[in-house]
Amino acid sequence: MTLLDIKDLSVRFTVEGREMDAVKGVSFSIEKGETLAVVGESGSGKSVTALSILQLLPRPMASHPTGSISFDGQEMIGASDKELRSVCGNRASMIFQEPMTSLNPLHTIEKQISEALILHKAMSRTQARARTLELLDLAGLGNLKSRINDYPHTLSGGQRQRVMIAMALANEPDLLIADEPTTALDVTVQAQILKLLKELQVRLGMAILFITHDLTIVRRFAENVCVMNDGLIVEAGPVAKVFDNPQHDYTQHLLSSEPRGVPDPVPEGNKPLLETDDLKVWFPIKRGVFRRTSDYVKAVDGIDVTVRPRETIGVVGESGSGKTTLGMAILRLISSEGPIRYDGKELQGLDFKQLRPLRREMQVVFQDPYGSLSPRMSIADIIGEGLMVHGMGGTVAERRELVGEAMVEVGLEAGTMDRYPHEFSGGQRQRIAIARAMVLRPRFVVLDEPTSALDMSVQAQIVELLRKLQVDHNLAYLFISHDLRVVRAMSHQVMVMKDGNVVESGTADAIFDAPQTNYARTLLAAALNLESTHDVH
Repeated sequence: MTLLDIKDLSVRFTVEGREMDAVKGVSFSIEKGETLAVVGESGSGKSVTALSILQLLPRPMASHPTGSISFDGQEMIGASDKELRSVCGNRASMIFQEPMTSLNPLHTIEKQISEALILHKAMSRTQARARTLELLDLAGLGNLKSRINDYPHTLSGGQRQRVMIAMALANEPDLLIADEPTTALDVTVQAQILKLLKELQVRLGMAILFITHDLTIVRRFAENVCVMNDGLIVEAGPVAKVFDNPQHDYTQHLLSSEPRGVPDPVPEGNKPLLETDDLKVWFPIKRGVFRRTSDYVKAVDGIDVTVRPRETIGVVGESGSGKTTLGMAILRLISSEGPIRYDGKELQGLDFKQLRPLRREMQVVFQDPYGSLSPRMSIADIIGEGLMVHGMGGTVAERRELVGEAMVEVGLEAGTMDRYPHEFSGGQRQRIAIARAMVLRPRFVVLDEPTSALDMSVQAQIVELLRKLQVDHNLAYLFISHDLRVVRAMSHQVMVMKDGNVVESGTADAIFDAPQTNYARTLLAAALNLESTHDVH
């Protein structure tokens, strides 16, 4: 029986008198209990289509020139607020892409989950609390029952995503819309979330509309798929048929877009550029009235790192394993214990003024380019800021020329330097972040999850770019990621971290082809979609 029926749906945005058609005559339907995946790159219209179902697009900016959205026989386009409230969060729910921005930072976990219960089921606060505890169990968060008065920022990424799932499932909806629910999660957590969704689907009999750019997930999770490009569905059908025999050029392009290849070998004779010995970052746990230190969180607990020019050390592990803390400690952005030698010079003990000349040579590219680029600064100012700080470039015109050269080198048009970050796509913003680091001609770069939120085809482009820059400028990389396919394409050596320790290390070939520890094998099984205990079927 058809639950959702979309016919000839169009979505038009009107901004400052300009019109843009984001979705152009899309049609598909979902049966009760079915999983339909909608795939495509950023800007293809996937999320706009999903938001249209629940009429969550901003009005009057967004309109529907054509189309019908029928949910269990009820027309959603033009429905009254009362009619929409009876559906949204009750019979149809949505899990949004980024839980940290979707959860209210001022409300506790309990308040956010119970809100839908109180609104739609008219439960008392006592009843809502009991149901909230049940939902936490259902979402695999039984260990958070004592923390329901905590706030979202105290939870890990996987826990926040499960809270979003608990909220979405509060009223046992007939339709669950999951918009990129696993994008920024570790591979093992990703597998757990998908397994959980599939189990809940079977238990509750709900339909799932699953939006993603990760095709490997679709193959394992959905029965049917729609491929979107530029607001159009270019191909649709059963997953096996579409993936095994794609007819459209765009589908073929998507399926061939995984990061491939390996980095060029490190030239023989390259001496270490950066070394650490028994590096430790311990955060004190203070308790009692006098706030005495009772224990430590050992975020990094005695790690040795050696990286040479033209070499990439891949650092992998789940959230909380200490990957980013290790990178920030090496850059002396957080305090640590243990020697850090850069080009033969000991960095521990150097003050801010002594470190400043070395900052130019030791750069970082952060995970979220949108969060790390100031929305109030133009691209020219963002990339050129380091040049001013380090006295490079001389005049304004000379600095703009260096900025333009850096932009061209990372595949951006120099003529766009006076625009602002919001005017660029996610992949372009990541290129801007890379240009900001590279304009200073560094020798060592920490790359902290630089591809995690990007489409697969854009990931492949960024990997190619980073490999080229490494060879062109003799760079040493510390590459932090939870995406093992990207790590394999980038790294010469790999370190597997867990709970602040390195549980396994070696050449990329050795780690990927013959992992020695159970933890490394589990990571690889989840990441590379091998048959394992994490499989969702």
